[in-house]
Amino acid sequence: MKRFLALTLGCLTLAATISEGARPAPRRRRMSRPVNLVWYAEALDGQPVEARQPDEPINPASVVKIATSLWSLERLGPNFRFETRFFARGTIDPVRRVLNGDLVVQGGGDPDFHVENAFLVAQALNELHVERVTGSVIVNRRFWMGWENGSEGRQPDPVKRGMLMATRLRQALDPRRWNGPTRAAWREFTLRRSLIASRPPRVVVAGGAGVDGGAAPGEMLVVHRSQPLADILRRFNCYSNNDIERVAASVGSVDDLAAFVAERCGVPRETVELQTASGLGENRLTPRLIVHLLRELKKTCERLHLPVEALLPVAGCDPGTVNHQFPELADGPNTTAVVGKTGTLTTTDGGIAVLAGIARTGQGDLLFCVAVPHAGGQLKGARHAEEKWVLDLLGAHGGGQPRPCAGMLTAPDTGASVILLGDHVLPPLGGTSSVTPPPQPTAAVNK
Repeated sequence: MKRFLALTLGCLTLAATISEGARPAPRRRRMSRPVNLVWYAEALDGQPVEARQPDEPINPASVVKIATSLWSLERLGPNFRFETRFFARGTIDPVRRVLNGDLVVQGGGDPDFHVENAFLVAQALNELHVERVTGSVIVNRRFWMGWENGSEGRQPDPVKRGMLMATRLRQALDPRRWNGPTRAAWREFTLRRSLIASRPPRVVVAGGAGVDGGAAPGEMLVVHRSQPLADILRRFNCYSNNDIERVAASVGSVDDLAAFVAERCGVPRETVELQTASGLGENRLTPRLIVHLLRELKKTCERLHLPVEALLPVAGCDPGTVNHQFPELADGPNTTAVVGKTGTLTTTDGGIAVLAGIARTGQGDLLFCVAVPHAGGQLKGARHAEEKWVLDLLGAHGGGQPRPCAGMLTAPDTGASVILLGDHVLPPLGGTSSVTPPPQPTAAVNK
């Protein structure tokens, strides 16, 4: 798992003398405050409260993740767990603790499988008398491990992408191949689980890594089940992680997502323009439609008996982009009054800064979206203007009222489970969901 740690940077002071008669360095111009702020806010009864160009399409950036979260909740449910299955294609010698053959992995689209989850799998394989694999670790197209930054950083070739994921898994299973971040993840893993750090599980894969989507997998050994979808979505939204696109991939296409948004919000299909499920690229929604999406998410959460705070970050509670970009909402008299989602693009469409959320005020909850289009080069000023707008909105309606926090974010292995199966047969991946695995690439092995 990519570690989201705050780093403290030391300051280096340089002393310099200016020769007599030298001209002092020119003062840096202060950034002008953006003036092209657009917004829309309404009360819980749907009555508009404030608006400026509410029906002008903007690039919502990562606020698209609200739509993706709603879509996946409706299609999969908050308690849905992704499965990853591990097979022995060969025979196990329990005395020598060797799998004579390949370790085959059938991914079920888990968007949040990391080194910590590989530690769980390694422990389970050791319990099944497997510490060495003479062949390769072979994965399918729906196995993902670690981060990619969504479509922006994804390897487009499915075989090369699969090879990368198989290589990551091979490294995580064998402590001799660990790098610094993996060792740090293991130490934190042992602290959470009261384990002895000097005794890591070990599965040495001698034959390399590969991708194979069509061959018979062999005897099923272990099933890894992710933590619930709601927990995964919350972490993705707090850090605005573009790999939320992996969640969408288990539900449908981006066109399917756009059709869902249009139908759910009762707007013409052509008014919803989505290129990605993460907000990367050129997307178009109006501030009014974004607020409508927030309202629909709130309705779904109420039906599922799930607080909105369990999916979206609360300013002053959760780490990530809201706290980082809007410090006065995170630490001040209005702290914890806003739950929402940020959106930022630095160059696409000239740059954009967006904040959408639900503000709890003395006069009731308000749903809002505020944005600065064409904010490239002045994102800091754009966020400051948006923050001031939200603070003014709170002040005009009785001041901010605290919302509940949802508790600390959990690690990807927290709530995940591993089942030792041997030759037990499970139903197709995805359980009772309608998820259908895509076609698999041809075989490839890299030693």
